Amino acid sequence: MLNTQELHPGLANWLSGVNEQVKLQGDSAARRITPGFMRKSLARMTDAFVTDAPAIARVQDSIIGRSIPLRIYDPSPDIPKPVTLFLHGGGHMCGSIQVYDPICRKLANASGQLIVAPDYRLAPEHPYPAALEDCYTVIQHLWSHLDDASLLYTPTLSLAGDSGGGALCATLSALSQQDPNLPISRQALIYPSLDYTLSSPSVDTLAHGYLLEKPRIQWYFDHYFQADECRRSASPLFMPVSSQSPATLMVTAGFCPLRDEGSRYLERLTEAGVATEHHLEPSMIHAYLNLEDLVPQASSRTYEAVARFLNSA
Repeated sequence: MLNTQELHPGLANWLSGVNEQVKLQGDSAARRITPGFMRKSLARMTDAFVTDAPAIARVQDSIIGRSIPLRIYDPSPDIPKPVTLFLHGGGHMCGSIQVYDPICRKLANASGQLIVAPDYRLAPEHPYPAALEDCYTVIQHLWSHLDDASLLYTPTLSLAGDSGGGALCATLSALSQQDPNLPISRQALIYPSLDYTLSSPSVDTLAHGYLLEKPRIQWYFDHYFQADECRRSASPLFMPVSSQSPATLMVTAGFCPLRDEGSRYLERLTEAGVATEHHLEPSMIHAYLNLEDLVPQASSRTYEAVARFLNSA
């Protein structure tokens, strides 16, 4: 049963319908859960509820590195601007630059930055660490690629990502502490997945009824890790941090099962002396940016918070 006391009314009504439909379908719904089904579900949901895709002065598709598709959003082609690499969410299994196109457009407009969005490889066809390798490759080739495309930029790189994309951002940030080839200045993590061991309390207290459910998270992870990897070691929450870690904005949602691991990660960074900010939307659920038409004000506040952080000194 949903706790509707603080949940946004628009989300509460929509979730009640979703949960009732799942209940009516029973076991047949569980049997239909495949990677392809989940990819189509995320695409349909985003298409239905993110209906505003603002115009951007320049949008172009290209290929980088080992045949990695890339989409670049330039809101002001005549002016050099900082660069943000946006890594989409989807549990390492779903999402694409096409699904996230309106979200990237909004981020480019809000921030004024050059937004670079790669189509990294997805599990289960390409398990861990394929997606991470793709994102690393993009960063290695990024400046020369932008030069070849005659794009104006300043060589300052930030990372932004939601959910599984946030996990990739935080992992790259951890690796950057020992790798001078990862010049990351700051990261904006939007309800990120940071703990592959699922050890935070909110994973259990919000395990059912709020769109992203614990059994589904476990299912995503089981498809992502296919070689008996140590999931704790692969979790950004448990990776080393230092005062040299990138400045971090953490966006969490009050009814997201990943909420507590985001807060724990931010606490570790703060204790290490890293500049941090926390933007909490207490009445939201996971993936609310993909449900923007239901929660336009919360979505707008989030884009503004991310843009302000990315452009802060």
